Amino acid sequence: MTETLYHLTLRHPSGVTNLVAGAGALADAAEELAAWTAGRTLFVVSTPRVLALHGGVLDGVRHAAARSVVLEVEDGEGAKRLASAERLWSEMLTGGGKRDSRVIALGGGSCGDVAGFVAGCFLRGVEIVQVPTTLLGQVDASIGGKTAIDLPGAKNSVGVFHHPAWVIADTGLLATLPVGELRSGLVEVVKMAFTLQPDLLDRVERTLPRLLAGEADALGPAVAEAAAAKIAVVESDPSERGARRLLNFGHTLGHAIEAVLDYRGLRHGEAVAFGILFALRLGRRRGLPAADAARLRDLLERFELPPLPPLAPDDLLAAARRDKKARESGLVWVLAVGLGDARTFPDVEESEVRSELAAFLDDPWATL
Repeated sequence: MTETLYHLTLRHPSGVTNLVAGAGALADAAEELAAWTAGRTLFVVSTPRVLALHGGVLDGVRHAAARSVVLEVEDGEGAKRLASAERLWSEMLTGGGKRDSRVIALGGGSCGDVAGFVAGCFLRGVEIVQVPTTLLGQVDASIGGKTAIDLPGAKNSVGVFHHPAWVIADTGLLATLPVGELRSGLVEVVKMAFTLQPDLLDRVERTLPRLLAGEADALGPAVAEAAAAKIAVVESDPSERGARRLLNFGHTLGHAIEAVLDYRGLRHGEAVAFGILFALRLGRRRGLPAADAARLRDLLERFELPPLPPLAPDDLLAAARRDKKARESGLVWVLAVGLGDARTFPDVEESEVRSELAAFLDDPWATL
């Protein structure tokens, strides 16, 4: 049986990113990747766990390179530290890295973030290919050129736009993911579906059990549709000055939850899911129909998220103010006012946020 593959193109000011999605995407792109690495030094940035599971999938590409060097980072958000980036730059320099060397990121969103940031800054920029091994990476983190590391006070607070030459979203690599990781990535799919692509929301609702089971033939079209939705937004606003900010739906509070929890206890997508639930509350005050809010809440309830740990409103607000999405004038909230209709709101009074936040923390799933 031939697997269905999806070929997409993202055009941006610095060139073109080719994206291949579906089971077998790596094999489909093997010839082009081999030509891309031929005669060059190749740096593969990955984690010990991912290398143990999937390291062999890059053997053909590595053999095509003049030589290849594996650079390891730790799993999760801990990879996105300045010390990690500095170590990678040093290892690339001592490893003979040049302006025309190549980088491949093999791992989840955090690995792709730090690898992209390092590639974007090393010798003022070397080319990178993203091979995301998590659903979150395939539908969101690897697409659009946003790369970053964290500072102690805020996530993704130091970064550059550095688009990859390729994104290879091979859904066959997702078979090893635990259900929590699939759930985390699906939250990002739902975020884009609710705000940008209602047809995709229908697909997730219909196929959720298969998606959470990691079935590649169900994941392939969902990944491709989510990627296409994001590509359309990024092409219209490559530097995130307008419409692209709508992709932050649920992230204002989601990032604050992550920061207050010191990136422990909840995965990124799980924190964003709670951020979405809170954004629905603010959206209801601005015209979001109750039926639309209930539909999204009911879908997220089917995800069987872990409970939200005890949190204090003041701590969350302080973390939100430090987030990279905040402006000098204050917080900017991305809120839905209807299905497929999200907008930015820079004028939400803090008193309203604080009041709604207190009620939300008492019961995140309360009827909206």
